Order: sequence, then structure tokens, then C-alpha cells
Amino acid sequence: MKRFEGKVAIVTGGGGGIGSAISRRLAQEGALVVVSDMNGEAAGVVAADIEAVGGVAVAFAADISQKDACFRLVENAVALKGRVDVLINNAGINRRGNLLSLTDDDWHVSFTVNLDSMFHLCRAVIPHMIAAGGGAIVNTASQWGLYPAPNHIAYNTTKAAVAAFTQNLARDYAPDKIRVNAVCPGEIHTPMLEAGVKRSGRTIADLDKLVPFGRIGKPEEVAALVAFLASDEAAFMCGSLVEITGAQAVA
Repeated sequence: MKRFEGKVAIVTGGGGGIGSAISRRLAQEGALVVVSDMNGEAAGVVAADIEAVGGVAVAFAADISQKDACFRLVENAVALKGRVDVLINNAGINRRGNLLSLTDDDWHVSFTVNLDSMFHLCRAVIPHMIAAGGGAIVNTASQWGLYPAPNHIAYNTTKAAVAAFTQNLARDYAPDKIRVNAVCPGEIHTPMLEAGVKRSGRTIADLDKLVPFGRIGKPEEVAALVAFLASDEAAFMCGSLVEITGAQAVA
């Protein structure tokens, strides 16, 4: 399929587990992908991998916790072809702990990266989408933003805010033919998850047993869902929060 032929897509957190899978999937389907990550080297590796198999990608190192960096990222993307058709707000962090164990920095940086970056990036990109007659925005929320897991209050709260932000943005800009949706993944096998598993003393096999489907998810499966939501096949989906969990309940 070439659902994104001729389109420009920005993917934040594009050097990470889910972000790299999204970047590769959109490029495979014809998009010029702007792979953005705070880790410029990681973004460059993903972009090079895409180019090596015949796709088109450009890497940008961007600290999206900074407002100016968000606007520069969009400006750089627009400069490539005069437009941005798809924005994937995927970058995020997870500062673990309950209310009394978190630091002030844990709380504030969680909101800065997980929510404020979306605010700034959407403010930067939406005028371009309006001028082009529409566009698609897909935000990475979380199952935990809908059904909180214990001892992750900062992460859960920011992801709940992402869900609310998504639905508000969708209501406001649907008349401009800008579709805004969010994916809400459960446990997905990423480097971030592996690091958490090691700290807990558990294994991936332990997590697999908690999922009715028999295993945790793969980044490529989230990427497939994101690509669908960003594509014209999802033309009437706007304001949706789509869970992808293997029927796993939060524990």
C-alpha cells in the first residue's frame, strides 16, 4: 500500500522503539518522514535505515521540551515540500513513582515532554494543515491514561491529559478537516519497557502471561494502527481513543 504517497509526516520520538516502527511504516507507504528525536544519532540511524530500503526520510535532532524547538521542527519540515500532512506526537517519558516518592522535577518534566510538546507542535502545524485543506494528527496516549496503573501517577495523569487534549483538538478542528486521534497502547516490547522489567526483577515472559492474547504487543503493531488512523481509510475517525492491549486489563 502507498497510502502516504507524496505526503510529509513528522514523527516525534522517532528514534525510539514505537517511534522508529511508525517512521518505517509511514516511509514504506510512501511518506517523506521527518524523524525527530532528542537523540539525533538515533534519529539518524532510523532515517538511514529508511533510505537504505528505498524510502525517503530526514532526521532532525529536536528537544521538544522547548517551545522554540517545536516550532523550528515544523518549519524545517514545511521547508521540504511546503506542507505537513501528518503529525505523529509520539515522544514521551515515564517517571515512575507515587505522589510522595516523585520529585517536583519528575512531575513537571512529565508534563513538559508528554503534553506541552503536543500543545506547541499542534499550534505550529495546524495553520499549515488549515491552509492545505486538512491533515491528520495521531497522538500516543496510553492504556494507563484511561485506567491508571499503580505507582505511575505522573505518567498516568499526563497520558489522561493527552486523551482529553486529543478529543478537544478533534472537536475544534474537525470543521477544518483536520482529524485528531490517539492510540492507547498497553504493554509493548520496547527498550523503555525492557529497562522497566529489569528494574522490577521480572521478565518479558512474566508480562506475556498477564495478557489474554498470550503475549505483549510489538512496536510494529502500534505502527500499523497509527498508519491506519493517519490514512484516508480512517476518514471519519476523529476524536477516537483507540486501545491496543491484547485485551489486557491494567494490574
